[in-house]
Amino acid sequence: LKTLTQPPFTMCLRVKFYPPDPAALKEEITRYLVFLQLKRDLYHGRLLCKTSDAATLAAYILQAEIGDYDPGKHPEGYSSKFQFFPKHSEKLERRIAEIHKTELMGQTPETSELNFLQKAQMLETYGVDPHPCKDVSGNPAFLAFTPFGFVVLQGNKRVHFLKWNEVTKLKFEGKTFHIYANQKEDKKIILTYFAPTPEACKHLWKCGVENQAFYKLEKSSQVRTVSSSNLFFKGSRFRYSGRVAKEVMEQSAKIKREPPAIHRYCLAQGHLSHTLSAQGIVRLAPLTPFHDCPHNTQP
Repeated sequence: LKTLTQPPFTMCLRVKFYPPDPAALKEEITRYLVFLQLKRDLYHGRLLCKTSDAATLAAYILQAEIGDYDPGKHPEGYSSKFQFFPKHSEKLERRIAEIHKTELMGQTPETSELNFLQKAQMLETYGVDPHPCKDVSGNPAFLAFTPFGFVVLQGNKRVHFLKWNEVTKLKFEGKTFHIYANQKEDKKIILTYFAPTPEACKHLWKCGVENQAFYKLEKSSQVRTVSSSNLFFKGSRFRYSGRVAKEVMEQSAKIKREPPAIHRYCLAQGHLSHTLSAQGIVRLAPLTPFHDCPHNTQP
């Protein structure tokens, strides 16, 4: 707010740590906020999926926001008025409308949103906040941290996945980022990537440290200060501050207040989404979406 000198002031809520199981969130309003974030991820090319999954997710959004198909209100091509993805085809639009018309009749907004969350949770890029880097061969890659572990994406495929309990150390030196891990049968792995700048690399490292602490630890009292380098060289130090995922879910389960009212808004319409993008609220170049690619369930 200190950098804003005059109205209009725009404030946006963003999800930093995605719940491993959004359906387990106790309050509907919290699930709704996660739904809004994932819908935005879909539009900005972060939540990648097969075309068939993309059609289903978009149909859930349509059902949640406009309700049952009504031929009197929804003329031919009505789904094209909504911008769900960075790009899409007429064939995909027709498939979205077909699912909405024939498979989702009678679903309430709450049910459609929950179905959307459960579908999105199973995707490899659920919760991904991609950091652009290059591998040792100079090939572009996106590094990201999810509720389940560390991932590397190249093109539209996940080429590496390390569970949080397998990651033993995250380290950076200048623009170089290292991930150390132990997998089955004491198999040791070191992955090396290069960020665009030292500042970007340090930010990547901090994101990794706090994500690992949040999702891996049982209690916030277990959080320790982490160094970016080894014992004999001066490096950055960082300590995650806050509750961990298990504590957040336990605290959420104890909520006894009356459920807050939810005021739903139709945010998927094309002109509004483009307006948000034009304002620069999200400036991330999308990954390569909507090519049919291997789909593996999260562990």
